[in-house]
Amino acid sequence: MAVDTPVTLDRERIRSLAERERAQLDERTRASEAMYERARRSLSGGVASSYQARDPWPIYLTTGEGAVVHDVDGNRMWDFHNGFGSMVQGHANPAIVAAVRERVALGTHFAATTEDGVVVAEELARRWGLPRWRFLNSGSEATMDAIRIARGYTGRERIVKIFGSYHGHHDAVMVSIGVEYDRIGDREDYASLAYGAGIPQSTVDLTIPVPFNDAGAMERRIERLDREGRKPACVIMEAAMMNLGVVLPEPGYLEAVREITSRHGIVLIFDEVKTGLAIAAGGARERFGVEPDLVTLAKTLGGGLPSGAVGGSEAVMSVVEDGTVYQVGTYNGNPLGMAAARASLLEVLTPDAYVHLDALNDRIVSGCQAVVERYGLPGYAVGIGAKGCVTFSPTKVVDYETFKANQDVEVTELAWLYNMNRGIFMTPGREEEWTLSVAHTDEAVDAYVAVFDEMARELTE
Repeated sequence: MAVDTPVTLDRERIRSLAERERAQLDERTRASEAMYERARRSLSGGVASSYQARDPWPIYLTTGEGAVVHDVDGNRMWDFHNGFGSMVQGHANPAIVAAVRERVALGTHFAATTEDGVVVAEELARRWGLPRWRFLNSGSEATMDAIRIARGYTGRERIVKIFGSYHGHHDAVMVSIGVEYDRIGDREDYASLAYGAGIPQSTVDLTIPVPFNDAGAMERRIERLDREGRKPACVIMEAAMMNLGVVLPEPGYLEAVREITSRHGIVLIFDEVKTGLAIAAGGARERFGVEPDLVTLAKTLGGGLPSGAVGGSEAVMSVVEDGTVYQVGTYNGNPLGMAAARASLLEVLTPDAYVHLDALNDRIVSGCQAVVERYGLPGYAVGIGAKGCVTFSPTKVVDYETFKANQDVEVTELAWLYNMNRGIFMTPGREEEWTLSVAHTDEAVDAYVAVFDEMARELTE
């Protein structure tokens, strides 16, 4: 909950602290600087993904054990980044290490299904209540195939997505993600805008953005599309938005979306790449009690190995089973990934694990909220399962518009620098989202809160 009358932060103070922290981080990461000079000669930008880039240089890691990582400079940090939310099992989890070690000696790739893949599909079907599954190698592949399945099932081309949500890097969903506030358009008719270059306009035009937490606006847009003969094949969405920090669904919102899509004959896809296996054993479907037609998984599924999955109802997945839609991939169901996923599901992400994660998140959220209230900061703490953040906004963020209009970018950037210089490895960027793991402890969580308290004190003294 945001503070009723937050303090007014001194902007010059924020910039001065950020300059100090930036200089300190540069000094602490000189080996990363040297690695960057080497890497940039062969890796574009010195990194394997643009989301790993940072100015003046990225941070390069060497090892991870449990809840801790080390960088090339030897800095030891509590890991709240966790591979962009993938490592809920913790680094080098013994059960997963043992499963992969045993599997690697038996053959690493066949392009044929192994028993581990069958067991993983059975367990996912049990957890999500969706009977049919296929495997892939990333979240982007999972959402790409889910959209193709929905299009094949309905015979329609257009899709609806939430403005501001990220669903991977394929063209259909690289639309209306992060853009300037004045380009968004009216919430009843949001603009379809390419996220970077290289995306055909014809593809952009097939993707229709709508606001989060506003079922009425979604239905009105769908009805207009229907009247124009452009009815969408699917709505793809996160049940809780996870790339604006954490934005939870308002009461009744998901139920309304389920009713609207069912009534209009539109496939509802829950993108659970971030929420699946992280906020509950059965992801958002279990946590919020709303069943989609299709669900996509990745990140946490593989326990650190590339993985992805699409699960769905008998009806919608029938177009895969009868060959109407070709769902293919040489590395789908790779033996190493399936061995890791099986060990993760059956031995690591157990009911006790989720009790532990919920307790840790309650502790970190309450600790951070206490800091917010102690110093009167414009912000609030929010979390669910293994995920959470401090949102630096004086008002509650419920969608992209309220995020873009109210989120304090300068404080968010300062928080990242502050964490990195005090042994807290965090995701860079405005979302400032933490991911906990089963290896995290009260000590790790308390260290995070202590760093936040120190920053808040310096900001307001």
